Amino acid sequence: MMARKMTEEKLQAERLRLKAMREYEDTYDACACLCGVDEAGRGPLAGPVVAGAVILPKDCEILYLNDSKKLSEKRREKLYLEIREKAVAWNVGIVSPMVIDQINILQATYEAMRQAVRGLKVMPELLLNDAVTIPDMDIAQVPIIKGDAKSVSIAAASILAKVTRDHMMTEYDGLFPEYGFAKHKGYGTAAHIAAIREYGPCPIHRTTFIGKFVEQRSGTEESEESGETGPEPEKEWGKKNKRKTGADYERLAAEYLEQKGYQILERNWKHPFGELDLIARKDRVVVYCEIKYRSSEEYGSPLEAVDTRKQTRIGRAAACHFAGYQRGEELSLRFDVIGIDKAGEITHIENAFDYPDT
Repeated sequence: MMARKMTEEKLQAERLRLKAMREYEDTYDACACLCGVDEAGRGPLAGPVVAGAVILPKDCEILYLNDSKKLSEKRREKLYLEIREKAVAWNVGIVSPMVIDQINILQATYEAMRQAVRGLKVMPELLLNDAVTIPDMDIAQVPIIKGDAKSVSIAAASILAKVTRDHMMTEYDGLFPEYGFAKHKGYGTAAHIAAIREYGPCPIHRTTFIGKFVEQRSGTEESEESGETGPEPEKEWGKKNKRKTGADYERLAAEYLEQKGYQILERNWKHPFGELDLIARKDRVVVYCEIKYRSSEEYGSPLEAVDTRKQTRIGRAAACHFAGYQRGEELSLRFDVIGIDKAGEITHIENAFDYPDT
């Protein structure tokens, strides 16, 4: 009897706590549909920033809903499933480390939030945001300091964002096991910093965050990673034209793919260890294309130029891109090689190789 009474008292206390967390939802009860928005991953040295957007039913009760940082991993995982099951609508937005480096973490956070909201199946009348006002949104917004502890809607969004990002970092741990991403999720722990110093950055590190932990790579290393084969371009056309020549062949390959019905998603998708030449899509297949110029058959076929080491680099980079691209869609990926000779003739090798971790 005593144990039962204590359980009932705890349940009552939990419901009172949740009632206090509905203050903003009750204040804006006149809105037919309001949405909580929060992010995860602004501070880590690696991985994406992820935002969650959640519309809960007005009478929804999700026990133990709270700021994701105050919950155990086991509790977050259970709530993650319950939120998705009970929500009127939910979505996550994901912005890659490369984009974070390009536009800075604040702008990347805003972009992830915009993606999360715009991808909802039901458009809300009001956004309850954790601390920020999101630029370029045509929806009324209420920024709430420490909103993930004061609003059930924002708390739900924080859990979706946190668990989604944690799942991604666990996937990345399988690709880059030397860094321990499954344990620290990309944050700057002593073990993580030590791994960066020992192994250098991997493709999901935010280069603008880790400058003090790594030394600039030498020009010789960068040249080695460029993957060029055959005669040196500067010897054949002059050093001045080397970059122009590479761009010309990439343009030819892109035009060829577009004529075949592909949509070009990215060109020269850059990573700390190199870049992916072309990323295209046709139907539900994302295609990662390596472009190879071959001036003479004596240097072998285009596929022979993509050795195991090169395949590994391409595969790891592609896995990073694919993990953050249109999550939720049923997509597959493929690796192609496009060879172009000095006359501009194109050889397109589909399914040129497999990479086991993708």
